[in-house]
This record gives sequence, structure tokens and C-alpha cells, in this order.
Amino acid sequence: MDAPDLQIPRIEGSFDPSLPIEQGRTIPARWYTDPEIFRAERDCVFGATWVIIGRSEQVAEPRQYLTAHVAGFPVLVVRDEGGELRGFFNVCRHRAAPVLTEESGTATKLRCRYHGWTYDLTGRLRGTPEFEGVCDFSREDHGLIPIEVAIWGPLVAARFRGSGATFEQHLSPMPERIATAISDLTFVKRQVYDLACNWKIYVDNYLDGGYHVNTVHPELAGMLDYSQYRTETFDTTSVQTSPLTTDRSAIRHGFAQYWFVFPNFMLNLYDGLMDTNLVLPLGVNRCRVVFDFYFSHSGPASEEEFQRRSIETAHRIQQEDMTICEEVQSGLASGIFDTGRFSVKREAAGYHFHRLLAAALTCRRTLSGRRFPQKM
Repeated sequence: MDAPDLQIPRIEGSFDPSLPIEQGRTIPARWYTDPEIFRAERDCVFGATWVIIGRSEQVAEPRQYLTAHVAGFPVLVVRDEGGELRGFFNVCRHRAAPVLTEESGTATKLRCRYHGWTYDLTGRLRGTPEFEGVCDFSREDHGLIPIEVAIWGPLVAARFRGSGATFEQHLSPMPERIATAISDLTFVKRQVYDLACNWKIYVDNYLDGGYHVNTVHPELAGMLDYSQYRTETFDTTSVQTSPLTTDRSAIRHGFAQYWFVFPNFMLNLYDGLMDTNLVLPLGVNRCRVVFDFYFSHSGPASEEEFQRRSIETAHRIQQEDMTICEEVQSGLASGIFDTGRFSVKREAAGYHFHRLLAAALTCRRTLSGRRFPQKM
């Protein structure tokens, strides 16, 4: 049976991605507040491109797994007994309960706690308690629904539908630029924040080329050489860079790199430390930001006090961002604001994000009659 046509409101004419930034306008306020746009993003943005879902160290060994929820898609990634990385929708084929409920761990089998249906680590259905006598039913047709998964460096990603660029190509040129700098970094801590704003507001804030740093983040402003702040954009990524203060008492040194990977991932890299931010849509006006902190094995960044101070600094900056993002959500929902203009000097990455978003949303023309795969 074919899937019905997606009921998505027209976006043509409301945003023109063909204009140069000097003439361009932001996406309309409605794109941050309309439930229909939010549903379109689930299908066309998060459902059809690479999305980062976890850390590679969580599935480094056979039998290790991780789970995640991305824009309403429940997923699990497991390394099977033979060492192959596999991904599935984390939905039992009997009554749609999750097969795994913990964020990460190890397992010899995947057993749904609702009715006990059991799958092996390759996703094949092995056990169906008290299911004798059911007509036209075969276990072979009821394995977990597979998804494409891939690893680069510390990151695990999934693609629920579609084809094209590999995960590493999707990240380009970030891998070749930062591989050496992150080679000795180790995961230390995760922090999670829930915000009362649309996920795109958080992305916009991150991508404004440091435009808000002096007014919103006085502590961070003291670390950056704002006069040397630069932005580059690529196919599906962008990077903002800046030299940092030479004050050795400061918590961050050297050169800052702020990478964005479409649609919802950020990587912040300094000498000896890195944090990643994963922005997860929870609703049209809610999102969750997952911070993972990594530090070097050696030097000051390996010391517990340095790590504590760095995480505290990131927490203060995040609280400042949360406040302004939630205020922007209120303004966008007020009916007073429609579209805005971009700073040519600072906001190239923000315009780049809006263009990528608009291009992704045009997928509604090609999704009619298509479904997610239903069996192995």
C-alpha cells in the first residue's frame, strides 16, 4: 500500500534561497511555529539525511548498543557477534514497544519487555511466545526494520531513508581538518538541556558568526579575538574560527573552531578539549540539546580541575544561550515579526543553513508513495 501524499503547506514564495545574502531574508516566523512545517521537517530533513545519534565508543565492541530518539524516530545501533555495526528502528514488530529501553549497554539478544518477542543482534526475529496458530505469519518477514548507520571518529550517524553522500562526505571537510586535533581526546561527561524554543532557533543562534557574543556572552567575548572571527560554508557544513586569548590563565587557548553539520549538530574544538552539541526537536516550540565533553589524555586538559572549570564555563554560556533563544521563540510567536535580514559580514553560515533547510523541504514532491522499509 502506498503512503499518502504529505500534507505540507506551500513554502514557495515565502523564502527565496536564490538571492545573494545582501538581498536575502530569513525564513519566515511561521517556520518556527507551524506544526505542519515541523512535521515536514521530520519527514524531509531528519528522515532523509545523515543525523548523528551517539558516540562510537558506545558501540566499539561486539554486543554493545546505543539507543536514541531523533525527531520522533526511535533508533538503536548494535555491534553484532561478528563485529558488524547494525542499525534498526527501535520498534518491536508486534505492538510497537521499544525493543531496548536503556541509553546504552551490552546485550546478547534484543528482547521486547512488553510481550517477550526476541530478536538476535542481526535483527532477525527468533522468539514469539504463545503465537502458534496465527495464519499467514512468518518470522522471516518480521525482523526489526533496518536503517543505514556509519561511524566517523567519535561519532555514530544514521540515515533513515535516501541515498547519496556517505557519512564522511556529509561531514566534509571537517574530518580532514580536525582528525589530528581530536585523535587523543576522550569522552568525559554528558550534560542535557531542555529549551522552550524551536530547534532552528538554537541553530540560528550558533551560526550568527559571533554576532551575539559581545552582547550575550561577556565571558566568551574575553577569550575570542573577535576582529579575526571568520566563517566558511561548504556543501552541508560550515565552520566559524577565531584565535583565542594568549592569557594562560584562561580556560581555552589557541584557536577555536565551531563546526556545524546539517541539520542539527555542532562541534566546538579548542586546544586539548572539544564539546559536541546535538539539537533534538521535541515539538514545534521545544528542543533538547545534548552536550558531550571530550578532553586530551595529556597536558592541562587531562587534569580534573581543568575539566571541571571548562564544563562550568560551557554551562554558563549555555544558560545565556537558553535565555535568548527562548526570548526569540516568544517574539517569533507574537505575530509581530515575519522575516529579518542578514549581516553580510557575520551571518553567512545562518543564511547557508536556511538555504539547506529550504532545499530539504522540497523533498515533499518526491515522497508521495514512498515508505520506510518494512523488513530485512
